[in-house]
Amino acid sequence: MIRLQNLTFQYAQGQPIFRDFSWDVQRGETWAILGPSGCGKSTLLYLIAGLRFPAAGQVLVNGECISRPRPHTGLIIQEYGLLHWATVRQNAQLGLRIRGFYGPDGTHAPANFHASLDVDTWLDRLRLLPHAEKYPGQLSGGQRQRTAIARTLALTPDLLLMDEPFSSLDAPTREDLQNLTLELQTEQNLTLLIVTHTIEEAAILGKKILLLGNPPNTYPQVIENPQAGSNDFRGSDTYVTICRDLRAKMELS
Repeated sequence: MIRLQNLTFQYAQGQPIFRDFSWDVQRGETWAILGPSGCGKSTLLYLIAGLRFPAAGQVLVNGECISRPRPHTGLIIQEYGLLHWATVRQNAQLGLRIRGFYGPDGTHAPANFHASLDVDTWLDRLRLLPHAEKYPGQLSGGQRQRTAIARTLALTPDLLLMDEPFSSLDAPTREDLQNLTLELQTEQNLTLLIVTHTIEEAAILGKKILLLGNPPNTYPQVIENPQAGSNDFRGSDTYVTICRDLRAKMELS
């Protein structure tokens, strides 16, 4: 699904964040990307999304070298990205409206795209239908984030990238959306990459965890976590152990 080949990236006048970095993600996998501030977590996501580009090496998704955002990649950011003057339904329709403008050109929208603004199925699935005519300012943080998720899933992505999407939410809401994300990933057979700065969230969401260290990152440090998402995992000894191990590895990175 995703292949990074000998990737090198740096911001202007800075040291490389990634240097000759290679990493593979298989279709349908769930990854958490963890590491200290400034290690390149969000940068890695934006490189895969086609919003930034490497100085050397390649980013490939489904064998295609990424030179621009692809129609089947969904990106959800921390600050929701909602239009404050638009209702929940209108915000959820935004990506579909943009695709309708371009039509099924295979670049901005899939070649098999059929114009439709019906998002109520997703609003219902995400418990937003009773709030469909409300504006973002009338919603809770969790409702705003669910609106952003509905907008993205309405575009039927096969790859979902999430950049610290729950960091500003209270603990019960964050846990609810973590569970919802795992349910949706399974239902839609999504390949999921989620950036987090929280060890506990990485352990809950990532069946595989990519641990980045202080730049430059030259190789992927991967922690296997196959029980993530299983029933009662949050209260298990395995969960406590993986959190402890991740904390120790972060202190050494």
